[in-house]
Amino acid sequence: MFGLGDLLALIISAFIILPVVVFLREMGYVVASLILGVKNPRLTIGSGPRIVKVGMFDIRKYYHLYSWFSYDSLKRESKFSYIMLYAGPILSNVIVAVTINAMLANDMFEDNTTFWNRFIFYAFYYVLFDVVPMKTANGMPNNGLIIYEMLRYGKRTDFNEEQFLPGTSEVEEQYNEEMEKIEEVKEHQKDVAEGSADDKREEHQQKSEIERDKEQQLEDLRDAEKLVKDKKQKFKENKPE
Repeated sequence: MFGLGDLLALIISAFIILPVVVFLREMGYVVASLILGVKNPRLTIGSGPRIVKVGMFDIRKYYHLYSWFSYDSLKRESKFSYIMLYAGPILSNVIVAVTINAMLANDMFEDNTTFWNRFIFYAFYYVLFDVVPMKTANGMPNNGLIIYEMLRYGKRTDFNEEQFLPGTSEVEEQYNEEMEKIEEVKEHQKDVAEGSADDKREEHQQKSEIERDKEQQLEDLRDAEKLVKDKKQKFKENKPE
């Protein structure tokens, strides 16, 4: 039976463990890139508008599981360099998971065993889908298939026109285009809101003018009635007995 404890565990897994595991996975690219030497490396954390950019770290507004590594080119292109670059995220999660598992085996983290067991589970979950060669979304190869193709054919093989790891310059260009579109939408919404406000003001003015006309007509009607009444009164007063 799914209870409150299970719901809490799900929330912790979704909003704490998984984002951390994904971050550690992407840090595997970063470490490998620093060792191999790449041009313009970047680790983007989250999506949407940028909050801050510090060095190679680009932190976005909407942060959850969506993080990725990008670079423009390898300084020393070789079969070994590409294999190590794509093996980086696999090795990082394996090293972290094995280390934590060893600590648990030596009775460390006794008070939080469930949390760390779940952490290890998700770390190996990503390792599994990274290391087993397969195609993913849009026919793109995962890291395992990239490494397999390099080992077998001695070259990088993609099944898509776009790169497996995007170029940082292209990512920055796409980001600027997205921000421009967002600003255009905001300006359009602002214009629509201002137009609606103008329409409302005009409608209010028209209603006010109608009300004033009605009041004037009523005033004129009351004056006419008073005039008729006065005439009748004078007629009665002047009427011979």
